[in-house]
Amino acid sequence: MNTKLAILTVGVLPMEEVLPLLTEHIAQQQIHHICLLQGLSAHEVEEEYGAQPGEETLLTVLEDLQLAHLSLSKVENALRNVITLLDNQGFDVIMLMSNGRFSPLTTHNAILLEPERIVPPLVASIVDGHQVGIIVPVEELLASQQEKWQFLDTGPHYALANPINGTRENLLQAGRELVDRGVDVVVLDSLGYHQKHRDILQKAFDIPVLLSHVLVARLASELLV
Repeated sequence: MNTKLAILTVGVLPMEEVLPLLTEHIAQQQIHHICLLQGLSAHEVEEEYGAQPGEETLLTVLEDLQLAHLSLSKVENALRNVITLLDNQGFDVIMLMSNGRFSPLTTHNAILLEPERIVPPLVASIVDGHQVGIIVPVEELLASQQEKWQFLDTGPHYALANPINGTRENLLQAGRELVDRGVDVVVLDSLGYHQKHRDILQKAFDIPVLLSHVLVARLASELLV
């Protein structure tokens, strides 16, 4: 079966970490990566997706590895158009790799995987009975975390570590803060975190560390039959 998979991102995604999880089940030529901001300069991104004062924003990583706050509604409208196009082009699975929480996005034919709707209940089922710690890149993301992780029986603890501009010691300090508060499972909840960040924490504290985008990729791999 020639399953076709579309990976749809807003900004930068570490494809070298996601692809090996998928190519065990599907030929790489059947995987297509579509980046909403690909080829756009920071100025062009601001012109097309910039947020107005007071508007809800989406934090994403640009091609120059800078963080940008975009208009959530503008990005959502653009994603909806791209998803409709991909759905009509015969893709079997569309994997949206973004930490944004959007209004319901729908397809008529393809299976659509959205991390914000999949990862929290999936993590809750995995870590039942354990104290979870969530690491996010910047403080602005903390406001939306309580609603996002409502599936957890015990409220998670949070720490900050910027994967783009931060240092290894920043990441370790975030890990220490969580472990000192009784955390025994950590979730790195941003596309900016890579396997190396997970490895650093697991080696230092000897506890499970989950990468949210890897969880979605593993789920997608089960659909590629």
